[in-house]
Amino acid sequence: MGNELLYLSRGDVQALAIAPSEAREAVLQAFRDHAAGLNQSLPKSALGLGPGHGFQAMTAASSAQSIATLKWVSMAPVPPKSPVLGIQVPGINALICVSDYASGAPIAVLDGDEITLIRTAALSAAAASRLAPPAPRTIGFVGCGLQAHAHLAAFLDLYPGLTSALLFSRSRASAESLAEAASVRGLAAEVVDDADLLLARSDIVISMVPGAPGLQPFLDVNRMKPISFASAVDIGRSWRPETLPSFDVLVTDSLAQSSAPYDVDGQPVTTVRFQHDLVEFADAPHPTAAERRSFFCFRGFALADLALAHLVVAKARAAGIGVKLPR
Repeated sequence: MGNELLYLSRGDVQALAIAPSEAREAVLQAFRDHAAGLNQSLPKSALGLGPGHGFQAMTAASSAQSIATLKWVSMAPVPPKSPVLGIQVPGINALICVSDYASGAPIAVLDGDEITLIRTAALSAAAASRLAPPAPRTIGFVGCGLQAHAHLAAFLDLYPGLTSALLFSRSRASAESLAEAASVRGLAAEVVDDADLLLARSDIVISMVPGAPGLQPFLDVNRMKPISFASAVDIGRSWRPETLPSFDVLVTDSLAQSSAPYDVDGQPVTTVRFQHDLVEFADAPHPTAAERRSFFCFRGFALADLALAHLVVAKARAAGIGVKLPR
């Protein structure tokens, strides 16, 4: 174990075809283990260099999974369809290092981009399973990039009764691409130019607005249905802070790392505080959230990345996928 390292590329992770239900259950199990004292993590460490620009480190260890992980993430603002050296450069890049829990020996190095897509959508879906209305029909996407495609798959798996998708994006091309993907999956898809209209018609809203210079919050909680659920993948930056008290239930992934949603400058808002975290609801839904207006806002829980890394490494070993590198 100490003399070789398993490397898994993005293509390797994609080849494993992790099912949304597998990812969602792995995330929920990580929260259950946390509640039982079987794992630990540190709050996300962030080095901010500007709007949408910085580096983050996320560390976790689990006696239940017998591994420890470090996720290293870089973020840089990239305009839509901005080619650099003739290729499209992603705005977020991630790498995950996996070590043996007991010995500390390195086990694997994983491309973290695909795992981050899967993990983030699984976190939103896990929260929805504990907070959202039980039979939503319409899902609204604010921001239609790669993360929106991952969320589409995760929420269709969780709610096969969804019938329609509303799509709002600063990029018409990305909205149309997501609309096509939703249509292929049997949803009636509509690209809209009015965010208020999307909020008013959606049972579930996923906000995924990247940080950018000059961004102003524009989503008004009061425009949402009285019974609805929102997941702020964008840590809350797209939501108008003065309207956040209109949410009845506010939940995050980990109260140890976040006490409130974040504004466009990456600072905690002062209008509300989170009431709960997902650790409390790993085994059962919130008692009243499904009948109210609820909000899940998260920075990304290191233990969720650990859970997905463990799942990916186990499946890769079983399938003989990846490259073994000498140390």
